Amino acid sequence: MSDSNLKSLALDLASGEFPRSPRETLGGYVVAARTLDKCRAVLAGTNGEYHFDCPLDGFFLSFTGISADDFKAFVATGADDEAVAKWINENAKSRERRDIIKWNNEMRCKHISEMPIELQEFLEDYIPECIPAGKIVYVWFDVYDIEEGRI
Repeated sequence: MSDSNLKSLALDLASGEFPRSPRETLGGYVVAARTLDKCRAVLAGTNGEYHFDCPLDGFFLSFTGISADDFKAFVATGADDEAVAKWINENAKSRERRDIIKWNNEMRCKHISEMPIELQEFLEDYIPECIPAGKIVYVWFDVYDIEEGRI
């Protein structure tokens, strides 16, 4: 795998493409596919306003026990989605499948009031500035999917 492979896989988030929804799974984990999309874009210099290792990515990385640096180093090899999924499963903290399912569902249903206060404060201003009037944010993932036009 190579740098050219990485560039061909990286989305151009600076020019209007969006990373995948945090609801999509990779290697069996929600958030992972989005984290990968942002990481590739950062490595390719096409991330625009998107950040890798943001608080959302941190939830995934913390749960799996994978460091942002290790994840980024592997992604930099130009690995495709299948290879990254395999790498995640080989490097994630060992957990029962039912624990991963429970975490996925907790993340899918996480209300803003259940988040650390720093994120609540950030979203208090971010939502009215970036979410169209009339759109209701029921759970945290809605913020991304509404803003990026998926719902």
